[in-house]
Amino acid sequence: MENFAAIDFETANFERSSVCSVGVVVVRDGEIADTFYSLIQPEPNYYNYRCRMVHGLSRSDTDCAPVFPEVWSRIEPLIGGLPLVAHNKSFDEGCLKAVFRIYGMDYPDYEFYDTLARSRRVFRYLDNHQLQTVAAECGYNLAAHHHALADAEACAWIAREIL
Repeated sequence: MENFAAIDFETANFERSSVCSVGVVVVRDGEIADTFYSLIQPEPNYYNYRCRMVHGLSRSDTDCAPVFPEVWSRIEPLIGGLPLVAHNKSFDEGCLKAVFRIYGMDYPDYEFYDTLARSRRVFRYLDNHQLQTVAAECGYNLAAHHHALADAEACAWIAREIL
């Protein structure tokens, strides 16, 4: 696949609609053409301890951040009609659908591909198929795991290798 947008969300709590950051990496003709990162004021707007420990974000980071519709209005022109790619698409696609629903936005049925599912077929010998493990197998050093843009970059790297 030569043209796609890798996407990654982090959430404030266990509600899929509580996206608090997003990273997008646009790949055209096999090369990274654009990147986008933003904090997002989550809905519902509270953070649980476990999520904070994973990504390091808290309410003080996102209290002044834009809400999802404002952020998506900047992302949509970047991705156009490109298919979306995520590592564990059920999570990221679920987040996207949930936040569209929460804000009453019409979901445009994005075509989604999953690097996690594909890596399980391609790299059967790996002990696990976590993003950082698969990224390393593809030659990418994911130093800032759970930062949405870093994770989207790792996903894009993997997708260029195995999709």
